[in-house]
Amino acid sequence: MENLELQKTANEVRKGIVTALHAAKAGHPGGSLSAADVFTYLYFEEMNIDPKDPKKADRDRFVLSKGHTAPGLYSVLAQRGYFPKEDLVTLRHLGSYLQGHPDMKHIPGVDMSSGSLGQGISAAVGMALSAKLSNDSYRVYTLLGDGEIQEGQVWEAAMFAGARKLDNLVVIVDNNGLQIDGKVEDVCSPYPIDKKFEAFNFHVINVTDGNDMAQLRAAFDEAKATKGMPTAIVMKTVKGKGVSFMENQVGWHGKAPNDEEYAQAMADLEKVGEALCQK
Repeated sequence: MENLELQKTANEVRKGIVTALHAAKAGHPGGSLSAADVFTYLYFEEMNIDPKDPKKADRDRFVLSKGHTAPGLYSVLAQRGYFPKEDLVTLRHLGSYLQGHPDMKHIPGVDMSSGSLGQGISAAVGMALSAKLSNDSYRVYTLLGDGEIQEGQVWEAAMFAGARKLDNLVVIVDNNGLQIDGKVEDVCSPYPIDKKFEAFNFHVINVTDGNDMAQLRAAFDEAKATKGMPTAIVMKTVKGKGVSFMENQVGWHGKAPNDEEYAQAMADLEKVGEALCQK
């Protein structure tokens, strides 16, 4: 898929995120929107997957370690054809399979249930090790929040991945700079993130704009070419990307838009879509 088509798709993914959260009257827009581009790149370009056969043995695996941004994952899965887009409005509703955190038992395309911060990367490392032990060719991707990497378990998993030279593992850090309590550097600074992963024997790729498809493509191509060590992609993103009043606003970490805000958000995304169609 060309970068422009990927951008258009990511914009549709953002519409799905906002729609689902509005219907749920709860959830996490900020980090879902900042990661919409990487979700889109992974599911439409990077990963070896098949929506018609979600459990195929040689599929690449994805673990959403920052599980609260499930609306972003659900929206891209629906866009990719794993389940009907119409189901997004059932997010967090009683009886819906689209729970507040990803559930591998009920949602097609979800490889790991997640939500307890710090744990997803451990599961991803286990999957990557399993592939190595079985001589399987699949790759494993996991997305972490920059606030999430304050968890100690993250570094235990990183140490193991580096020691085992798991070059089929790509750890992505969504560095949007904000977490629930404020700026990550004020709450408990994880910086420098790149140097930390380097210390654990990772090949590190810094992406200055993780909302740019060309930069994401270059990073994932470099990760694929890296042998003998796992890769960490540390990408700078804008929390709430695409919705004017949500961008870089910590208050939008974990609340849903009301009717008026929903209309404004969708209007913003329509404008983005129109601009992309002019290109």
